[in-house]
Amino acid sequence: MNNIKRLLLIPHLKVHNANALSSPFTIGFPAMTAWLGAVHALQRKLNANGFDSLKFIGTAVISHQCDLQTHKGVGDFVHSIVGTGNPLDKTGARSAFIEEARCHLDISLVIEYSGIEKEDELLVQEKIAHLLNSCMKIAGGDILIFKPAEFFKVEQGNVSDLNQLTRKLMPGYALVERRDLMIEAMQQGQDAMDALIDYLAIHHSCDSNEESSSEQDNKASSDEKKVTWSSKRKAQGWLVPIATGFHGLTELGAAKNQRDPDTPHRFAESVVTLGEFKMPHKIRALDEILWRYQAQESSNLYLCVQNNTQQQTEDELLSDL
Repeated sequence: MNNIKRLLLIPHLKVHNANALSSPFTIGFPAMTAWLGAVHALQRKLNANGFDSLKFIGTAVISHQCDLQTHKGVGDFVHSIVGTGNPLDKTGARSAFIEEARCHLDISLVIEYSGIEKEDELLVQEKIAHLLNSCMKIAGGDILIFKPAEFFKVEQGNVSDLNQLTRKLMPGYALVERRDLMIEAMQQGQDAMDALIDYLAIHHSCDSNEESSSEQDNKASSDEKKVTWSSKRKAQGWLVPIATGFHGLTELGAAKNQRDPDTPHRFAESVVTLGEFKMPHKIRALDEILWRYQAQESSNLYLCVQNNTQQQTEDELLSDL
């Protein structure tokens, strides 16, 4: 039984106006902390509604569509954020504008769980539908519609079980961590930001070859050249920057007017690394796409990681900062 994963699929959640400002210097798909936070909030609400032993262990996020709310006019060099400009102040005038990057999403969540018996599955489905419709947000966005939740069991190494699940996720892209590329680049002496940009940049090059003398004889001009342009990235795959957690900057303590007076407070910065959007049919094991919480108190790191990176040393985890 230890080799069997019990999974809950919430398919095609359509989220309106989700927070696309995933870190201080990245915009696009919401941060992994937002997705795991939403799943954790759902678990706590289910625990409070009678499912005391329910626990969500890991979460996979599959993107079917991401519509970033930006605009690029004729002659513009960069895209501009499409803002809402509300609420109005007490005089009816527009208040000081603070840019809030937003996106509309169609995503599916695959959640590894424990603590639900077979006879309780229908009741859990109904309770999840009620919670998502009534009092839940995801990544700061409003949930518009979703399809009914489904339960799966996937045995380790059983291709048929895995394919039954991945067919439900197509077409779409699962978000996978690629911290290994960052670590490799930084071990070769690159700065963290340089390594990140180097993998995201598109490198253009051209080859100019003079034509052979026989071909030149057949042309009016003898100095014609054939130019071939090519564009590629440093590594294959749909690589993107992703925010995967936080790094504590100060010691734990109390702060004035903090939201929870019983929980220690500290200032923190975002941890940003590389991720890859990979089509589910290329997944060979569920641990490739499942994200989990991991706290490294000795290094002041609070991360969302995948199983293939959980055993990395703290020095490797710090190399992304």
